[in-house]
Amino acid sequence: MESAREDRLPGRWPALAVICLAQLVVVLDNTVLNVAVPTLGRELGADTAGIQWIVNAYSLVQAGLVLAAGAAADRYGRRRLLLTGLALFGLGSLAAGLSTTTGQLIAARAGMGVGGALLMTSTLAVVMQLFDAEERTRAIAAWSAVSALGFAAGPPVGGLLLAHFAWGALFLVNVPVVLLGLAAARLLVPESRAPGGGPPDLPGALLSTAGTTAVVYAVVSGPEHGWASAHVLLPAPAGLLLLAAFAHWERRTAHPMLDPAFFRDRRFTGAVTGVVLITFGSAGVLFLLTQQLQFVRGYPPLEAGLRTAPFALTVVALNFTGLTARLIARLGTPRSIALGMTVLAAGFCTAAFAAGGYGPLLAGLVLMGAGCAVANPAVVEAVVGAIPPDRAGAGAGIDGAMAEAGSSLGVAALGAVMNARLTAVLPAAASVPAALAAARTEADRAAVLDAFTEASRTAQLVGAAAVLAGGLVAALLLAHAARTSPGHGPA
Repeated sequence: MESAREDRLPGRWPALAVICLAQLVVVLDNTVLNVAVPTLGRELGADTAGIQWIVNAYSLVQAGLVLAAGAAADRYGRRRLLLTGLALFGLGSLAAGLSTTTGQLIAARAGMGVGGALLMTSTLAVVMQLFDAEERTRAIAAWSAVSALGFAAGPPVGGLLLAHFAWGALFLVNVPVVLLGLAAARLLVPESRAPGGGPPDLPGALLSTAGTTAVVYAVVSGPEHGWASAHVLLPAPAGLLLLAAFAHWERRTAHPMLDPAFFRDRRFTGAVTGVVLITFGSAGVLFLLTQQLQFVRGYPPLEAGLRTAPFALTVVALNFTGLTARLIARLGTPRSIALGMTVLAAGFCTAAFAAGGYGPLLAGLVLMGAGCAVANPAVVEAVVGAIPPDRAGAGAGIDGAMAEAGSSLGVAALGAVMNARLTAVLPAAASVPAALAAARTEADRAAVLDAFTEASRTAQLVGAAAVLAGGLVAALLLAHAARTSPGHGPA
């Protein structure tokens, strides 16, 4: 044990700070534009389709490339991909901040997505290489906490920047952060790559990128264009066929980008189930809560974002104080996932029935944060722990792909449940804004808001049920794997 500690990299914790800084800006840019839509439409003259592409270009490109980026990190070097990702993200941010047309901004956002995909996979892969098993839980907890902070901090940060600067500051603020990250990463982060390996799996990379992008595009287009529109009915089956072709190719090629044997491991399957459902519930419920705070309670976008901040702040507090790491070490991964996702589901239910003042909603947000603080690091550790250390990039790519898929599905699916319930309660309501605009009296307006509250509550409870069921299934699969393979850790 003493010799293992002597082998640890002296600068690993400062290196982790650099990695977390890079991860923060990547996740932040997924949500920072949520409050800037009216400003972009006014300043650039962008129509609805243009705004949709400005918002979604980043996440679509990122989701499509994460699997290929993970494999590339293992092959070509995790530090090299980290530096490349930072450079591309910084250049894309600079181009976005200086854009003068909708097309320029969309292209810049897509370039940022390429850098974001490289960063999302290389940051986690580097964490896995820097820290041994004894310290890895604490390191992953810090990485997960920063991810949660970036996800929830996007709207408040965007609102604060727009209150004092032009919209280009939303992107230009990334440039000094990237420059600091490049300098620090070159000094502190050592290079690592998988030994040996055959030729790169180019067909697998192309199939996975095209298939994932098509499916995610269909999911994010459903709420905007309708689930029976060509935006869904054309790319969804095409994407599924491409992903089926990817799976078929990976089973037969001698050097697969993603080894299909991973999915025959119950530990891996359980961990992936947890990743999808924790992001499914969190993204979907936060999407609904933000709407509730604006439509029902009348908060402006910035204040609505700030009032959801306790969710992320609780995650950060529990992880950076070390409480989460100690609890996971004491309970083991399966029990930690079961406990965390049960508390997360309880938080969803508490927020769904919150009425009156802010206190009940605050209690729900704190419960959500506590559950996520325990479940998310345990799930991430289970994913990467089920994959050999020399495939850390592949593990990070899978985690990133599943997180992107879960987030997109959560917003789309819970949004669809909410809309279906709203139509059932208030048949004349095409949407909440349209129904509010058509309301002639205060009684009509109150009826619309009551219907929206009930519809949103139904969707939040569906999210809670999915998270609870997924947590129990993931925990059972992981516990069974631990019993049959003792080296996997305590059950």
